[in-house]
Amino acid sequence: MPQHKDRRSSKSQLSVWTIVFFHSVIILQLTQINAGESLTNSQYRMFAVIGQTQDIILPCKLDHSLDVVDEMVEWSRSDLNPRFVHVWRSGEDHLVGQNPSYKNRTSVSTEKLKTGDVSLKITKVRLSDEGTYRCFIPGRKADFSVELVVGRWTNSICCYC
Repeated sequence: MPQHKDRRSSKSQLSVWTIVFFHSVIILQLTQINAGESLTNSQYRMFAVIGQTQDIILPCKLDHSLDVVDEMVEWSRSDLNPRFVHVWRSGEDHLVGQNPSYKNRTSVSTEKLKTGDVSLKITKVRLSDEGTYRCFIPGRKADFSVELVVGRWTNSICCYC
């Protein structure tokens, strides 16, 4: 009697390998980010998967550990209107001109701002969050871009649209 492979077992293995691959890509991206490159003219790519990624942190850190709590920090996407995703100014969030699709979903860490880390946390990642984000600190002439690629799970396989 011939043996039949259990389809659930092979799908489960594929799912495990997909998750391992996804996390490996994230680790490689984070390794590049922490390599100590200058913010000026830098760009990185981050990946998020709907159904697997609830929150994501878009990295933006000055080379030197400078306190930027009292500086202006702008996170924006040029393809949006209004373009501002998150603005920090004079020691507090300034979200008056924030794009409505990011309302109550973005934040920067006050503690990390003290060390020059102005990374943006986006909660409840959506497909519409995909795009190129600009982190700009006018007082430091620091300009940094992060491309966020958002995928979704389809039949236990992650696909990026």
